[in-house]
Amino acid sequence: MISKNFVYDFGHIRVDDVHEIYYEQYGNPDGKPILFLHGGPGAGCSTFQRKFFDEKIHRVIFIDQRGSGKSKPYSETTKNTTKDLLNDIEKIRIFLKIEKWLIFGGSWGSTLAILYGINFPQHCLGFVLRGIFLGTLDEINWFLYGMEKFFPESYYKFINDVPTSERNNILGWYHKMLHSKNKEKAYKVAAKWSQYEISCSTLKYEDRSNSSYDSLAIAKIESHYFINNCFIKDNFIIENIKNIENIPSIIIQGRHDVICPPFNALKLSIVWESSKIYIVEDGSHSAFEKEMFSKIRKSLEEIY
Repeated sequence: MISKNFVYDFGHIRVDDVHEIYYEQYGNPDGKPILFLHGGPGAGCSTFQRKFFDEKIHRVIFIDQRGSGKSKPYSETTKNTTKDLLNDIEKIRIFLKIEKWLIFGGSWGSTLAILYGINFPQHCLGFVLRGIFLGTLDEINWFLYGMEKFFPESYYKFINDVPTSERNNILGWYHKMLHSKNKEKAYKVAAKWSQYEISCSTLKYEDRSNSSYDSLAIAKIESHYFINNCFIKDNFIIENIKNIENIPSIIIQGRHDVICPPFNALKLSIVWESSKIYIVEDGSHSAFEKEMFSKIRKSLEEIY
């Protein structure tokens, strides 16, 4: 019998002169491989995410992207771009001797999954994507200025420490503070960023946050990617989705996802004609609320 916490292989792979990427393999070593791509960027993987999978059937490869989770060095943004992450995925695929795998990603993980597919379609069996984020300037601006309309309490706390003179460039201020040499200041600002994002991710408002240490990677790396427009041309995904138009794909989108509004998921599904989209009526951005979690499990069964 396979243990519910069965991690049968793990370690670090050095990918360049700065970064070591942590990976682990979970489940059935003989199962069809599934690559799990976490969000953020910068969030890292967690043991809770194993619950999406059936350890008796699935062979799941978890990767902590550059600067995230157990990858080294923690919260590092040097040599940390979208292209770097895509190349890391390929290095891990080759290292693990996997020819093709199913790609599962949510939020930023959905962005990275699609970009990987566009660049390496020959290695993709299919996609299960949740909470679509296309990496566009409109979506970044929505995060910074639009979510206020739905979560004003969180937004007030998010901008409260930003000087009035700099509130027309919230991202620039946060990026500067998060990359400050004053670690105490950086941790404090990171906690604010994390609190804003987490409290806007569920159906019901909850004033929650990670620890200051855990918040640093996601806040620092997200701001790094956002200020660089995710290192991709605007609308790149929509304009290049034809590269994977014939690969099976399922999109799962919460109707009440404020962080990644359903408009983008529908927009993607229209141009990606072979994709199947499920709008979860009681769903938000969180993958762990009952209806979203259930649909993710069923979608993995459907495509597997």
